[in-house]
Amino acid sequence: MKEVILDIVNHKGKQILLFKFPYDTELTSLVKTLPGASWSRTYKGWYVLFKAEMLTRSKEIFKEKARLMAPGLKEKLAKIAEQREPLKDTILSEEVLADIERFKSWMSSRRYSESTILTYVEALKSFLKFCNDRALAEISNEDVIRYNNDYILKNGLSASYQNQVVNALKLFFRTIQSRKLNAEEIHRPKRSFVLPVILSPEEVAGMLNSLENIKHKTMLALIYSGGLRRSELLNLRLEDIDSKRMFISIKAAKGKKDRMVPLSEMILEMLRLYYKEYKPQHYLFEGQKAGKYTESSLEEVFHKAKKLAGIKKSVSLHTLRHSYATHLLEGGTNLRYIQELLGHKSPKTTQIYTHVTNDGLSRVLSPIEKLKLKF
Repeated sequence: MKEVILDIVNHKGKQILLFKFPYDTELTSLVKTLPGASWSRTYKGWYVLFKAEMLTRSKEIFKEKARLMAPGLKEKLAKIAEQREPLKDTILSEEVLADIERFKSWMSSRRYSESTILTYVEALKSFLKFCNDRALAEISNEDVIRYNNDYILKNGLSASYQNQVVNALKLFFRTIQSRKLNAEEIHRPKRSFVLPVILSPEEVAGMLNSLENIKHKTMLALIYSGGLRRSELLNLRLEDIDSKRMFISIKAAKGKKDRMVPLSEMILEMLRLYYKEYKPQHYLFEGQKAGKYTESSLEEVFHKAKKLAGIKKSVSLHTLRHSYATHLLEGGTNLRYIQELLGHKSPKTTQIYTHVTNDGLSRVLSPIEKLKLKF
C-alpha cells in the first residue's frame, strides 16, 4: 500500500500540515481536494494551513488509498496545545474569547487529552466565527444545522469532523453557557461501520520472529499478549509487572480506568531477558536518554517488523490489539471477558470482533458447492 508522510511544520510564519510522498498522480489528485492545498518547494511536498479539521479530513481522503505515516505527530499536537498563546482574534469579541479560554481551562481541569482540547477549541472557534452576527445567548440548534449545511457539507468536511463539532458545541454550551442544545434536533451523520484488519497467528509470529532486538520483540509481543494500546505499553512502569500473581497492571488507561491483564509465562521470560540486557530505571521501556519510549519509535519498530515479515496487509500497531481480541474469541473466550481485558466501556465496542472471527464463518458452506459446474 502507498505511504504518505504527515507532519506539522512552520512555513512562512504559519503552521502547515505537510504531505510528502513519491510522485503519484492519484495521491496528488486526492491532496488537491483539500481547501488551499499548495506545493512547497522548500519542503518538496504538498501542504495546507494547519487546522484540526484538516487533519481529520486528510485521514478520511487517504483512508482507502494510502497508509499515513505520522511519526511524532501526536507529540507535536500536544505541544501546540500546551504552548498555545491566549487566543487573539479580531473577528471574535473579547467576551467570546474569554469564554473559549474558560472552556479550555475546564477541559484541562477534567484531564481531557491535549489533542481533544485542540480539536474542540478549533471546532468551536470555527462555528462561532460562522455565527459572529449573533450573541452567544441567541445561538440555537438552528444555527448548528445552518453551520452544518452551509459550511461543513458545502466544504466537503468529514462526518467525523461533523460529530466532533456537535460534541464540542454541546459541551461548551452546557459547561460555559449553562444551557443545553437539543441533541435530537441536531443532524448527526451515520457512523461508518468499518471492520478491523486482522493478522493471523502465523503472521503475528512472523513479525515477532523477524526482530532480533529483544527490546523491540518484547514490546510488540507484550502488546499482542495483552491487547494493549500503544500508550498503555509506553506508560508501564517496572512495578506494574506482578510476576507472583502473573498480572500486568494497566493504570489510568482510556477513560481514566485501571485494569488488570494476565501476564503469560512466555512474556515473563522475555521481560527477564530484556531487563538483564537493558536495565530500565523507571518506565518498563525507555528511550536512549532514560525517558519514556516514544510513540513514533514504537511505530517504526512495528513497520520494520511488518516489512521484514513480508506482510502486505494495510495494518497498524493497533492491529495487534485487534488480532489479540479476535484470536481470543476464536479460541473460545467469552465476549464478556474480552470486553474486560480490552477495557471497553460498552459491550457493543467488543462485538465488532464477532464480525471478523473465522470461528463459525469458516464452517459455513456456500450454496455454490452444491452446484455441478464445469470448468
